[in-house]
Amino acid sequence: MTKSLHYKLIFLSLLVIGFSSCDIKQDIQENETSKIKNEELFKSVLLKHLNAIENRDLIALKATMSPNGNMELIQPSAEIVYTVDGFMEFHQKWFKIPDWTASTKILSTDIGDRIGVATTELLYKEPERNGKPYFNRLIVTYTLEKTKNTWHVIKDHASSVEKTKK
Repeated sequence: MTKSLHYKLIFLSLLVIGFSSCDIKQDIQENETSKIKNEELFKSVLLKHLNAIENRDLIALKATMSPNGNMELIQPSAEIVYTVDGFMEFHQKWFKIPDWTASTKILSTDIGDRIGVATTELLYKEPERNGKPYFNRLIVTYTLEKTKNTWHVIKDHASSVEKTKK
């Protein structure tokens, strides 16, 4: 092999490596952009869900549910509810209780491509229950599933951490 041919092969090899690294960098950037967008979409649906609860908005709440009807609601001292209809029935009854307020904050999230989990804190208050103010601080974990590029809530597991004694 001549020196000239040898240098041409080295040059072509470097050129190929250079173009390949550009493609890799672009793929990394596109993946990062896709991941950020996915997380934003997840958080958007989660916030819509939490706001719907705080505002007693059954229509907005239903919009965050799985169109397949699958849902798991786990509440302290209650049987598990396994459907969106059962979840909505629970919230319809709860939302009729007068004068309560709820505030939530997101404590953590773990968001994948198809499944994401969020742990939240819910502070529930009633100005009067049995003649005195009532509060219940709960940790609520939500599982969301992405179908057809849309996130939906499929699990809600609440644990009471601290509340007014009866």
